[in-house]
Amino acid sequence: MALIELDRVSKTYGSGELAVHALHPVSLTIEAGEYCAIVGPSGSGKSTAMAILGCLDRPTEGTYHLNGNPVNSLAADTLAEVRNRTLGFVFQQFHLLPQLTALENVMLPMVYANLPKTKRRVRATRALQRVGLGNRLHNRPSQLSGGQQQRVAIARAIVNRPKLLLADEPTGALDSQTSQSVMQIFADLNREGMTVILVTHDQEVAGQCDRTITFRDGQIIADNPTRTPIHLPRKTEV
Repeated sequence: MALIELDRVSKTYGSGELAVHALHPVSLTIEAGEYCAIVGPSGSGKSTAMAILGCLDRPTEGTYHLNGNPVNSLAADTLAEVRNRTLGFVFQQFHLLPQLTALENVMLPMVYANLPKTKRRVRATRALQRVGLGNRLHNRPSQLSGGQQQRVAIARAIVNRPKLLLADEPTGALDSQTSQSVMQIFADLNREGMTVILVTHDQEVAGQCDRTITFRDGQIIADNPTRTPIHLPRKTEV
């Protein structure tokens, strides 16, 4: 069973003469364990597609099944639970709370999942160690470089063990060397079995994924393998 199934999904903002058709009927299937890049120019519909995939927005028409579940019809509180337990998000801007340490930032999603504090601390520590920040647990964002802040954001995204990691321009605010270290983390997570989808305008970044899905004018105009995927057995989770 596919992890993601979009069937003629479209998105329109507004109505009448003011209607903006951000996404025309799009059908897309992504299997569990894939490593995909969504690319396209500004206004192509890629960010709208990402918002729908991440259950941050609902399609105007069409159906979206995530892990076999029809998310279109889910109530708002159920949808929020799906986002917390099934999805992980990484953004260009790191969205870390400045008054909290790295460890406390990573613990936040587990608060909403109602995990005990002791378990939250252990899993957050392991997640930060997983991204190479085991020695930065108690630093606040202002004490970290951009690359380190993005790695904290990745640790926060994976700490609830999501089935799907969505990253929107995750290297956009980073220099090339730091970008490559972040991309290596995504590649490692994918090799361990996590499904990863990146939205990017950077063709070099897209070229490191296994599949590239190109949007233009709200439609998919190309969907091609980038390289042969190699998936290793999943390691022990954080």
